[in-house]
Amino acid sequence: MKPSPLLLFTLAVFFAFSLAARQDAGDKAGPPSANSAPADSILADSILADSAPADRAAALAAALDDASLAAQVIMSGVDGKSLLGQDMRRLLGDCPPGALMLFRYNLNAPPEEARRFIAQCVEAAEAAGALPPFVAADHEGGQVHRFGPGIGRLPAAASWEERARQEGRAAALGALETAAYESGREIRALGLNLNLAPVAEILNDDNRAFLDDRSFGGDADFVTAAAAAYIRGMERAGIGCVVKHFPGNSGVDPHKNTAVLSGSREELARAVQPFARLIQGVSGAPPGASGAPSGAPPVTGIMVSHVLVPAWDAERIGSFSPVLINQWLRGDLRFEGLVLADDFSMAAASTLVTPEEAAVLSLAAGADMVMAWPQNLRQVHRAILAALEKGTLSRARLEEAASRIIAEKIRLGLLRP
Repeated sequence: MKPSPLLLFTLAVFFAFSLAARQDAGDKAGPPSANSAPADSILADSILADSAPADRAAALAAALDDASLAAQVIMSGVDGKSLLGQDMRRLLGDCPPGALMLFRYNLNAPPEEARRFIAQCVEAAEAAGALPPFVAADHEGGQVHRFGPGIGRLPAAASWEERARQEGRAAALGALETAAYESGREIRALGLNLNLAPVAEILNDDNRAFLDDRSFGGDADFVTAAAAAYIRGMERAGIGCVVKHFPGNSGVDPHKNTAVLSGSREELARAVQPFARLIQGVSGAPPGASGAPSGAPPVTGIMVSHVLVPAWDAERIGSFSPVLINQWLRGDLRFEGLVLADDFSMAAASTLVTPEEAAVLSLAAGADMVMAWPQNLRQVHRAILAALEKGTLSRARLEEAASRIIAEKIRLGLLRP
Protein backbone atom coordinates (compact mmCIF):
# COMPACT_ATOMS: atom_id res chain seq x y z
CA MET A 1 0.00 0.00 0.00
CA LYS A 2 1.67 3.19 -1.19
CA PRO A 3 1.21 6.47 0.70
CA SER A 4 -0.10 9.27 -1.49
CA PRO A 5 2.29 12.06 -2.65
CA LEU A 6 0.33 14.59 -0.61
CA LEU A 7 0.78 12.46 2.51
CA LEU A 8 4.51 12.20 1.90
CA PHE A 9 4.80 15.96 1.41
CA THR A 10 2.72 16.69 4.55
CA LEU A 11 4.76 14.25 6.61
CA ALA A 12 8.01 15.70 5.33
CA VAL A 13 6.99 19.19 6.40
CA PHE A 14 5.76 17.92 9.76
CA PHE A 15 8.87 15.86 10.46
CA ALA A 16 11.18 18.74 9.55
CA PHE A 17 9.31 21.04 11.89
CA SER A 18 9.30 18.37 14.60
CA LEU A 19 13.05 17.86 14.33
CA ALA A 20 13.71 21.59 14.60
CA ALA A 21 11.43 21.83 17.62
CA ARG A 22 13.07 18.80 19.22
CA GLN A 23 16.57 20.21 18.76
CA ASP A 24 15.50 23.62 20.08
CA ALA A 25 13.80 22.03 23.08
CA GLY A 26 16.89 19.94 23.76
CA ASP A 27 19.12 23.02 23.73
CA LYS A 28 16.93 24.85 26.23
CA ALA A 29 15.78 22.08 28.53
CA GLY A 30 17.34 21.44 31.89
CA PRO A 31 17.39 18.13 33.79
CA PRO A 32 13.91 16.57 34.15
CA SER A 33 12.25 16.72 37.55
CA ALA A 34 10.35 13.85 39.16
CA ASN A 35 7.09 15.54 38.21
CA SER A 36 8.03 16.57 34.68
CA ALA A 37 6.30 15.19 31.59
CA PRO A 38 8.21 12.84 29.25
CA ALA A 39 10.36 14.40 26.55
CA ASP A 40 7.97 13.38 23.76
CA SER A 41 5.03 14.97 25.61
CA ILE A 42 7.02 18.18 26.14
CA LEU A 43 7.94 18.21 22.44
CA ALA A 44 4.31 17.74 21.40
CA ASP A 45 3.26 20.57 23.72
CA SER A 46 5.89 22.91 22.27
CA ILE A 47 4.84 22.15 18.70
CA LEU A 48 1.14 22.45 19.37
CA ALA A 49 1.59 25.76 21.17
CA ASP A 50 2.76 27.33 17.92
CA SER A 51 0.39 25.67 15.47
CA ALA A 52 -3.06 24.16 15.08
CA PRO A 53 -2.88 20.40 15.82
CA ALA A 54 -6.44 19.79 14.68
CA ASP A 55 -5.67 21.39 11.32
CA ARG A 56 -2.49 19.36 10.94
CA ALA A 57 -4.33 16.16 11.86
CA ALA A 58 -7.12 16.95 9.41
CA ALA A 59 -4.57 17.57 6.65
CA LEU A 60 -2.85 14.25 7.33
CA ALA A 61 -6.18 12.41 7.36
CA ALA A 62 -7.24 14.05 4.09
CA ALA A 63 -3.95 13.01 2.50
CA LEU A 64 -4.45 9.32 3.23
CA ASP A 65 -5.67 7.13 0.40
CA ASP A 66 -8.80 5.06 1.03
CA ALA A 67 -6.91 1.93 2.06
CA SER A 68 -4.75 3.80 4.55
CA LEU A 69 -7.76 5.69 5.89
CA ALA A 70 -9.72 2.46 6.41
CA ALA A 71 -6.77 0.92 8.26
CA GLN A 72 -6.22 3.97 10.48
CA VAL A 73 -9.58 3.50 12.23
CA ILE A 74 -8.87 -0.13 13.20
CA MET A 75 -7.36 -1.32 16.48
CA SER A 76 -6.11 -4.84 15.88
CA GLY A 77 -5.04 -7.65 18.12
CA VAL A 78 -1.73 -9.37 17.39
CA ASP A 79 -0.73 -13.03 17.35
CA GLY A 80 2.51 -14.06 18.97
CA LYS A 81 4.80 -13.49 21.93
CA SER A 82 8.51 -12.63 22.15
CA LEU A 83 8.98 -13.03 18.39
CA LEU A 84 6.64 -11.76 15.65
CA GLY A 85 5.92 -14.51 13.12
CA GLN A 86 6.18 -13.94 9.39
CA ASP A 87 2.45 -14.34 8.77
CA MET A 88 1.60 -11.70 11.37
CA ARG A 89 4.36 -9.43 10.10
CA ARG A 90 2.98 -9.72 6.57
CA LEU A 91 -0.57 -9.03 7.78
CA LEU A 92 0.47 -5.87 9.63
CA GLY A 93 2.43 -4.73 6.59
CA ASP A 94 -0.46 -5.32 4.22
CA CYS A 95 -3.05 -3.74 6.50
CA PRO A 96 -1.26 -1.48 9.02
CA PRO A 97 -3.87 -0.64 11.67
CA GLY A 98 -4.09 2.67 13.47
CA ALA A 99 -3.62 0.87 16.79
CA LEU A 100 -2.29 -2.43 18.10
CA MET A 101 -4.03 -4.10 21.02
CA LEU A 102 -1.96 -6.41 23.23
CA PHE A 103 -3.05 -8.98 25.82
CA ARG A 104 -1.46 -11.21 28.40
CA TYR A 105 -0.63 -13.89 25.82
CA ASN A 106 1.45 -11.23 24.03
CA LEU A 107 2.99 -9.62 27.10
CA ASN A 108 3.56 -12.43 29.60
CA ALA A 109 7.34 -12.37 29.15
CA PRO A 110 10.36 -10.67 30.73
CA PRO A 111 10.39 -6.93 29.97
CA GLU A 112 13.18 -7.12 27.41
CA GLU A 113 11.34 -9.81 25.43
CA ALA A 114 8.08 -7.87 25.58
CA ARG A 115 9.86 -4.68 24.50
CA ARG A 116 11.46 -6.47 21.53
CA PHE A 117 8.13 -8.01 20.48
CA ILE A 118 6.33 -4.65 20.63
CA ALA A 119 9.09 -3.01 18.60
CA GLN A 120 8.74 -5.74 15.95
CA CYS A 121 4.96 -5.16 15.78
CA VAL A 122 5.37 -1.41 15.37
CA GLU A 123 8.10 -1.86 12.77
CA ALA A 124 5.87 -4.22 10.75
CA ALA A 125 2.95 -1.79 10.91
CA GLU A 126 5.13 1.13 9.78
CA ALA A 127 6.96 -0.82 7.07
CA ALA A 128 4.65 0.35 4.25
CA GLY A 129 5.02 4.00 5.20
CA ALA A 130 1.97 4.01 7.46
CA LEU A 131 1.55 6.41 10.37
CA PRO A 132 2.85 5.07 13.71
CA PRO A 133 0.21 2.99 15.52
CA PHE A 134 -1.03 3.39 19.04
CA VAL A 135 0.12 0.44 21.16
CA ALA A 136 -2.58 -0.32 23.69
CA ALA A 137 -3.42 -2.66 26.55
CA ASP A 138 -5.93 -2.85 29.38
CA HIS A 139 -3.92 -1.84 32.45
CA GLU A 140 -6.52 -1.17 35.11
CA GLY A 141 -4.86 -2.87 38.06
CA GLY A 142 -6.04 -5.67 40.31
CA GLN A 143 -7.37 -8.60 38.30
CA VAL A 144 -6.88 -6.76 34.97
CA HIS A 145 -3.12 -7.07 34.56
CA ARG A 146 -1.68 -8.13 31.20
CA PHE A 147 2.03 -8.20 31.94
CA GLY A 148 4.54 -10.80 32.98
CA PRO A 149 7.28 -10.63 35.63
CA GLY A 150 9.06 -7.32 35.93
CA ILE A 151 6.02 -5.07 35.50
CA GLY A 152 4.31 -4.18 38.77
CA ARG A 153 0.60 -4.83 39.28
CA LEU A 154 -1.41 -1.72 40.14
CA PRO A 155 -3.77 -2.03 43.11
CA ALA A 156 -7.37 -2.79 42.22
CA ALA A 157 -9.50 0.32 41.65
CA ALA A 158 -11.78 -0.57 44.57
CA SER A 159 -8.88 -0.51 47.04
CA TRP A 160 -8.43 3.27 46.72
CA GLU A 161 -11.80 4.04 48.28
CA GLU A 162 -10.82 2.10 51.39
CA ARG A 163 -7.46 3.84 51.46
CA ALA A 164 -9.24 7.20 51.28
CA ARG A 165 -11.30 6.25 54.34
CA GLN A 166 -8.18 5.30 56.26
CA GLU A 167 -5.73 8.01 55.18
CA GLY A 168 -7.97 10.79 53.84
CA ARG A 169 -9.05 11.48 50.30
CA ALA A 170 -6.20 13.84 49.43
CA ALA A 171 -3.52 11.37 50.51
CA ALA A 172 -5.18 8.50 48.67
CA LEU A 173 -5.54 10.49 45.45
CA GLY A 174 -1.93 11.62 45.62
CA ALA A 175 -0.79 8.02 46.10
CA LEU A 176 -3.00 6.88 43.23
CA GLU A 177 -1.54 9.45 40.85
CA THR A 178 1.99 8.46 41.86
CA ALA A 179 1.25 4.76 41.40
CA ALA A 180 -0.25 5.42 37.96
CA TYR A 181 2.75 7.54 36.97
CA GLU A 182 5.29 4.93 38.05
CA SER A 183 3.36 2.13 36.37
CA GLY A 184 2.91 4.28 33.28
CA ARG A 185 6.67 4.76 33.04
CA GLU A 186 7.15 0.98 33.17
CA ILE A 187 4.73 0.24 30.34
CA ARG A 188 5.89 3.26 28.31
CA ALA A 189 9.41 1.83 28.45
CA LEU A 190 8.04 -1.34 26.85
CA GLY A 191 6.63 0.68 23.97
CA LEU A 192 3.00 1.17 25.01
CA ASN A 193 1.40 4.58 24.64
CA LEU A 194 -2.34 3.97 25.12
CA ASN A 195 -4.11 2.50 28.15
CA LEU A 196 -7.67 1.18 27.86
CA ALA A 197 -8.43 2.34 31.40
CA PRO A 198 -9.63 3.51 33.86
CA VAL A 199 -13.18 2.35 34.51
CA ALA A 200 -15.24 5.45 35.40
CA GLU A 201 -18.50 3.64 36.15
CA ILE A 202 -20.11 4.18 39.53
CA LEU A 203 -20.51 0.88 41.37
CA ASN A 204 -24.08 -0.08 42.25
CA ASP A 205 -26.09 -3.17 43.10
CA ASP A 206 -26.95 -3.74 39.44
CA ASN A 207 -23.43 -3.73 37.98
CA ARG A 208 -21.52 -5.09 40.98
CA ALA A 209 -21.49 -8.69 39.74
CA PHE A 210 -19.86 -7.64 36.47
CA LEU A 211 -17.50 -4.87 37.61
CA ASP A 212 -16.47 -6.30 40.98
CA ASP A 213 -13.30 -4.45 42.09
CA ARG A 214 -12.74 -2.70 38.74
CA SER A 215 -14.74 0.38 39.83
CA PHE A 216 -13.42 3.11 42.12
CA GLY A 217 -16.62 2.76 44.19
CA GLY A 218 -20.14 3.97 44.66
CA ASP A 219 -19.50 7.68 45.28
CA ALA A 220 -19.61 9.75 42.07
CA ASP A 221 -17.29 12.42 43.45
CA PHE A 222 -14.63 9.92 44.46
CA VAL A 223 -14.92 7.97 41.20
CA THR A 224 -14.36 11.23 39.29
CA ALA A 225 -11.41 12.26 41.45
CA ALA A 226 -9.80 8.81 41.34
CA ALA A 227 -10.20 8.48 37.58
CA ALA A 228 -8.72 11.97 37.12
CA ALA A 229 -5.74 11.13 39.36
CA TYR A 230 -5.16 7.88 37.50
CA ILE A 231 -5.27 9.58 34.08
CA ARG A 232 -3.01 12.40 35.31
CA GLY A 233 -0.36 9.92 36.41
CA MET A 234 -0.49 8.02 33.15
CA GLU A 235 -0.36 11.24 31.12
CA ARG A 236 2.75 12.37 32.99
CA ALA A 237 4.35 9.11 31.88
CA GLY A 238 3.37 9.67 28.24
CA ILE A 239 0.38 7.31 28.21
CA GLY A 240 -3.01 8.38 26.88
CA CYS A 241 -6.09 6.89 28.55
CA VAL A 242 -9.38 5.60 27.17
CA VAL A 243 -12.03 5.87 29.89
CA LYS A 244 -14.63 3.10 29.98
CA HIS A 245 -17.33 1.82 29.63
CA PHE A 246 -19.77 4.56 28.58
CA PRO A 247 -22.59 4.79 29.55
CA GLY A 248 -22.19 1.86 31.94
CA ASN A 249 -23.06 -1.78 32.44
CA SER A 250 -25.72 -3.79 34.20
CA GLY A 251 -25.22 -7.10 35.97
CA VAL A 252 -25.18 -8.92 32.63
CA ASP A 253 -21.69 -9.67 31.30
CA PRO A 254 -21.60 -8.32 27.70
CA HIS A 255 -19.13 -11.10 26.85
CA LYS A 256 -22.07 -13.50 27.29
CA ASN A 257 -25.25 -11.55 26.56
CA THR A 258 -26.71 -8.10 25.90
CA ALA A 259 -26.90 -5.88 28.96
CA VAL A 260 -29.77 -3.42 29.33
CA LEU A 261 -29.26 -0.13 31.16
CA SER A 262 -32.67 0.94 32.35
CA GLY A 263 -33.76 4.23 33.86
CA SER A 264 -34.86 7.63 32.67
CA ARG A 265 -32.52 10.10 30.99
CA GLU A 266 -32.34 12.02 34.26
CA GLU A 267 -31.31 8.88 36.17
CA LEU A 268 -28.77 7.99 33.50
CA ALA A 269 -27.32 11.52 33.64
CA ARG A 270 -26.53 10.92 37.31
CA ALA A 271 -25.01 7.54 36.47
CA VAL A 272 -22.55 9.04 33.96
CA GLN A 273 -21.47 11.96 36.16
CA PRO A 274 -17.79 10.87 36.29
CA PHE A 275 -17.62 10.75 32.47
CA ALA A 276 -19.35 14.14 32.20
CA ARG A 277 -17.08 15.78 34.76
CA LEU A 278 -13.91 14.43 33.20
CA ILE A 279 -15.05 15.72 29.81
CA GLN A 280 -15.85 19.11 31.35
CA GLY A 281 -12.40 19.30 32.95
CA VAL A 282 -13.47 18.80 36.55
CA SER A 283 -10.76 17.01 38.51
CA GLY A 284 -12.95 15.98 41.43
CA ALA A 285 -10.13 16.71 43.89
CA PRO A 286 -11.10 18.46 47.15
CA PRO A 287 -10.49 22.21 46.57
CA GLY A 288 -7.60 23.55 48.60
CA ALA A 289 -6.94 20.24 50.34
CA SER A 290 -3.32 19.84 51.36
CA GLY A 291 -1.56 17.35 49.13
CA ALA A 292 -4.52 16.88 46.80
CA PRO A 293 -3.72 16.65 43.11
CA SER A 294 -5.24 19.41 41.04
CA GLY A 295 -6.31 19.91 37.47
CA ALA A 296 -8.29 17.60 35.25
CA PRO A 297 -6.21 15.67 32.71
CA PRO A 298 -7.03 15.34 29.01
CA VAL A 299 -9.23 12.38 28.13
CA THR A 300 -7.77 10.73 25.03
CA GLY A 301 -10.79 8.55 24.43
CA ILE A 302 -13.97 7.04 25.77
CA MET A 303 -14.92 3.42 25.14
CA VAL A 304 -18.59 2.83 24.33
CA SER A 305 -20.06 -0.45 25.51
CA HIS A 306 -22.48 -2.83 23.81
CA VAL A 307 -25.24 -1.98 26.27
CA LEU A 308 -28.83 -1.29 25.25
CA VAL A 309 -30.12 2.00 26.67
CA PRO A 310 -33.87 2.23 25.94
CA ALA A 311 -34.16 5.80 27.26
CA TRP A 312 -31.86 6.91 24.43
CA ASP A 313 -32.17 4.19 21.79
CA ALA A 314 -34.52 1.24 22.25
CA GLU A 315 -33.33 -0.56 19.10
CA ARG A 316 -29.52 -0.33 18.89
CA ILE A 317 -26.79 -1.15 21.40
CA GLY A 318 -24.55 1.77 22.36
CA SER A 319 -21.69 0.93 20.01
CA PHE A 320 -24.11 0.94 17.04
CA SER A 321 -26.20 3.93 18.12
CA PRO A 322 -25.74 7.37 16.52
CA VAL A 323 -28.22 8.66 19.09
CA LEU A 324 -26.08 7.57 22.02
CA ILE A 325 -22.75 8.58 20.45
CA ASN A 326 -23.65 11.76 18.58
CA GLN A 327 -26.58 13.14 20.57
CA TRP A 328 -25.66 12.10 24.10
CA LEU A 329 -21.89 11.70 24.27
CA ARG A 330 -20.85 14.29 21.68
CA GLY A 331 -23.91 16.53 21.83
CA ASP A 332 -25.09 16.78 25.42
CA LEU A 333 -21.75 15.95 27.08
CA ARG A 334 -19.65 17.73 24.40
CA PHE A 335 -16.95 15.11 24.14
CA GLU A 336 -14.51 15.88 21.31
CA GLY A 337 -11.95 13.11 21.74
CA LEU A 338 -11.77 9.57 20.39
CA VAL A 339 -14.77 7.28 20.65
CA LEU A 340 -13.64 3.66 20.70
CA ALA A 341 -16.13 0.80 20.38
CA ASP A 342 -15.69 -2.18 22.68
CA ASP A 343 -14.68 -5.60 21.34
CA PHE A 344 -17.17 -6.93 18.78
CA SER A 345 -16.34 -10.54 19.61
CA MET A 346 -18.46 -10.15 22.76
CA ALA A 347 -21.78 -11.93 22.50
CA ALA A 348 -23.67 -8.64 23.00
CA ALA A 349 -22.47 -7.66 19.51
CA SER A 350 -21.46 -10.93 17.82
CA THR A 351 -24.96 -12.45 18.15
CA LEU A 352 -26.34 -9.53 16.14
CA VAL A 353 -23.93 -9.12 13.22
CA THR A 354 -20.56 -10.28 11.92
CA PRO A 355 -17.39 -8.44 13.00
CA GLU A 356 -17.19 -6.86 9.54
CA GLU A 357 -20.77 -5.58 9.71
CA ALA A 358 -20.23 -4.42 13.30
CA ALA A 359 -17.22 -2.31 12.32
CA VAL A 360 -19.12 -0.53 9.55
CA LEU A 361 -22.22 0.01 11.70
CA SER A 362 -20.16 1.43 14.56
CA LEU A 363 -18.12 3.78 12.39
CA ALA A 364 -21.27 5.00 10.65
CA ALA A 365 -22.84 5.61 14.07
CA GLY A 366 -19.98 7.90 15.09
CA ALA A 367 -17.26 5.69 16.57
CA ASP A 368 -13.72 6.70 15.57
CA MET A 369 -11.96 3.39 16.10
CA VAL A 370 -13.15 -0.22 16.02
CA MET A 371 -11.51 -3.42 17.22
CA ALA A 372 -10.56 -6.40 15.08
CA TRP A 373 -8.67 -9.64 15.61
CA PRO A 374 -5.89 -11.00 13.40
CA GLN A 375 -8.18 -13.65 11.91
CA ASN A 376 -10.63 -11.03 10.62
CA LEU A 377 -8.42 -7.94 10.21
CA ARG A 378 -8.33 -8.23 6.41
CA GLN A 379 -12.08 -8.80 6.22
CA VAL A 380 -12.84 -5.83 8.47
CA HIS A 381 -10.52 -3.64 6.41
CA ARG A 382 -12.16 -4.79 3.16
CA ALA A 383 -15.64 -4.25 4.62
CA ILE A 384 -14.79 -0.63 5.48
CA LEU A 385 -13.42 -0.09 1.97
CA ALA A 386 -16.53 -1.68 0.45
CA ALA A 387 -18.76 0.57 2.57
CA LEU A 388 -16.79 3.57 1.32
CA GLU A 389 -17.32 2.48 -2.27
CA LYS A 390 -21.05 1.88 -1.73
CA GLY A 391 -21.55 5.11 0.20
CA THR A 392 -22.64 3.31 3.37
CA LEU A 393 -19.69 5.11 4.95
CA SER A 394 -18.68 8.53 3.68
CA ARG A 395 -15.06 9.49 3.29
CA ALA A 396 -15.85 12.60 5.35
CA ARG A 397 -16.92 10.38 8.28
CA LEU A 398 -13.69 8.37 8.11
CA GLU A 399 -11.55 11.49 7.76
CA GLU A 400 -13.26 12.92 10.84
CA ALA A 401 -12.47 9.73 12.77
CA ALA A 402 -8.88 9.56 11.54
CA SER A 403 -8.35 13.25 12.34
CA ARG A 404 -9.17 12.61 16.00
CA ILE A 405 -6.85 9.61 16.06
CA ILE A 406 -3.99 11.51 14.42
CA ALA A 407 -4.49 14.56 16.66
CA GLU A 408 -3.95 12.36 19.72
CA LYS A 409 -0.90 10.77 18.13
CA ILE A 410 0.55 14.24 17.60
CA ARG A 411 -0.29 15.26 21.17
CA LEU A 412 1.33 12.13 22.62
CA GLY A 413 4.45 12.52 20.50
CA LEU A 414 4.00 9.46 18.26
CA LEU A 415 4.53 11.41 15.05
CA ARG A 416 8.21 12.18 15.06
CA PRO A 417 11.21 11.73 12.71
